[in-house]
Amino acid sequence: MKSISVFLIGLLLFSCHQTKKQYTMDKKIVIAHRGASGYVPEHTLEAKAMAHAMSADFIEQDLVLSKDNIPIVIHDIYLDDVTDVALKFSTRKRNDSRYYVIDFTFDELKTLRVTERFNPITGKQIYPNRFPKNKGNFKLHSLQEEIELIQGLNKSTGKNIGIYPEIKEPKFHKKEGKNLTEIVLKTLSDYGYKTKKDNCILQCFDAKELERIRKELDSELFLIQLIEFPEETKQLAHFATFADGIGPYYKQILSEKIKGKFTFTSLVSDAHKLGLKVHPYTFRADNLDEFSSFNEIMQTLLIDANVDGCFSDFPDLVVAFLKDRS
Repeated sequence: MKSISVFLIGLLLFSCHQTKKQYTMDKKIVIAHRGASGYVPEHTLEAKAMAHAMSADFIEQDLVLSKDNIPIVIHDIYLDDVTDVALKFSTRKRNDSRYYVIDFTFDELKTLRVTERFNPITGKQIYPNRFPKNKGNFKLHSLQEEIELIQGLNKSTGKNIGIYPEIKEPKFHKKEGKNLTEIVLKTLSDYGYKTKKDNCILQCFDAKELERIRKELDSELFLIQLIEFPEETKQLAHFATFADGIGPYYKQILSEKIKGKFTFTSLVSDAHKLGLKVHPYTFRADNLDEFSSFNEIMQTLLIDANVDGCFSDFPDLVVAFLKDRS
């Protein structure tokens, strides 16, 4: 089966050229989580082209190094839950039976076929109603390739969509003798992403690494401290000494539901008092959890809780929701 053309997806979705808009942190932003990953396998160029066509404000890039120090756009340090690496390189797994990006050269990684995320033990697709597993001919790609796609589409469409890279597992990379952060910052700089005005937001779960990026590596980029655990929400004052915002799990914002209406923790208001923006993750139309509809998720968090933006696998739905309210 022939590969889906990245540019064909864009052409099918573009109805007209849009006037170039300047990004501002004063508006609520839509971040395409791993691209338009609700529709096309995550972190493929096709998913990024589709997210661009949907007019997300930012497109996310999770970054891991290859054996030859190329920043690869993939969500994890592992390969075996989104590619056919176990079939093509069956002898290359580590003692934990996992296949690591860092053990393969860029050329080797390019031979792999990317598919919809699945459980590597059972083979079962994580989101069964998304793009069918093992269909299409999707490939891994580098940060450089993705930046060139997004910047090229910005030029050809007149849009001004930003990038939202994440430094993944910096401690793991350092243990492996790799300088992921420095390599990523140089790549970003080479493509014109150096300051808070350059339409790039850099994120990381590792607070020590993000602080190092600001204070030791002197980065002037807009920095987001990702928050995974509830106890980390107590460190906002410290985060504010080096970060410009936080990216919490959205459930850290919710308190309880009283008479059908959600109440909230103080996380958003506490962050705002410190001048921090709040970009929670992840809004999924096919994983509602405690919500009755995707519209309720958006209304509750974007409007009622007053967050400053969100990560979503379905960026088109969030763009349409915010447009209807403007």
